[in-house]
Amino acid sequence: MTTTSPNPMSTRTAAGAVFLLFVTNGMLIGGVGGSLPALRDRLDIEAAGLSLLLFCLASSAVVSMQIGGRLADRIGARPVALVTLTLLALGVGTLSITSSLPWAIVAMVLAGLGNGAMDVAMNSLGVEVEQARPKPIMSRFHAFWSVGNLTAAGTIVLIARAFDKTGAANVGPALGTLCVVGLISIAVCVRIVPHGRRIEHTEDGVRTAIPRLAWALGLMAFCFGLAEGTAVDWSSVHVTDVAEIDPSTGALGLVAVSGFMVVIRLLGDRAVARVGRRTVVRVGAVTAIGGYLFTVLAHPLPLLLIGWSLVGLGVGLVAPQVYAVAGHVGGGRMLAIVVTFGYAAFLVGPALIGQLVEHFGIQHAMILPLTLSACLVAVSAVLPRDEEDRQNR
Repeated sequence: MTTTSPNPMSTRTAAGAVFLLFVTNGMLIGGVGGSLPALRDRLDIEAAGLSLLLFCLASSAVVSMQIGGRLADRIGARPVALVTLTLLALGVGTLSITSSLPWAIVAMVLAGLGNGAMDVAMNSLGVEVEQARPKPIMSRFHAFWSVGNLTAAGTIVLIARAFDKTGAANVGPALGTLCVVGLISIAVCVRIVPHGRRIEHTEDGVRTAIPRLAWALGLMAFCFGLAEGTAVDWSSVHVTDVAEIDPSTGALGLVAVSGFMVVIRLLGDRAVARVGRRTVVRVGAVTAIGGYLFTVLAHPLPLLLIGWSLVGLGVGLVAPQVYAVAGHVGGGRMLAIVVTFGYAAFLVGPALIGQLVEHFGIQHAMILPLTLSACLVAVSAVLPRDEEDRQNR
């Protein structure tokens, strides 16, 4: 794997640009997840309808990330990130004004096409910044994604309550606000996001094979993808239904998940520097198991929020480490594969969770992400040993 960098970038400026990409992406995707309970009421659909919308979001993302990963290596991640951020913002804007399921599907497809390739592009830029630094930084990038997620959830709660106590008919203003903020962010990103490096996967003129580690990391991505995706997409619905509260208050479930993901990701880089990525992932998986136990067994709102907070703490540690290893080893091409496995979980997960909710109830449905969190503990053996991880940095 050879790399070229036609426009060397200031590490500080590049890091600031990547932080902005992550926070904007998290804000727009968080707006989609936090609005699901209200959209369910507005569109008059059940769990199966929500599963369909999330399926459209994830399937379109899987398509775009395969193209985006290769383009990021070939032409640099900047144009990929900017174009797809625009698509994502337009998808959220469309969702803010729709009142029918077909148009909601169109909005989800637009958002998915933008989010998939943008995810690969911004992580590629993040890995490049980390490679130029003496210490890890990927967890902090993902912390800003969670900041955006938390901002979106808070925006939905505040604006919904300002317009209507139920929030069922007034999710549009909140999503519209997030879309406008996203468009403003695009204008800023055009000025500061660097081109990044172009990566050629060749050796002596022959195209190199994708490292086998990609498939093991992909399995990990599937496990944490479903566990994290369930938290982001279903926490609001779960809290609303189990605690029997109004949808705008139910969005506090996503607030809890996102808030504690921010906390742990701000601290994650220090933990990686001390004990290595493998130990960090294992601790995170065990914490997520404890959180999902609360979601399966508890009913009062305070206990449910404790459970989702633990889930946020746990899953927040995992994704940055897996993506960092993939990017360091194989660039955007390998990142696209690993991220695809994570999105495959978003693709299959909503349908599985929706069916489990229909047949067994939403609390019993949480047993699935609990089980996959347990699988992460075993699969984390593919990550570098703690000593090797520290030496590589």
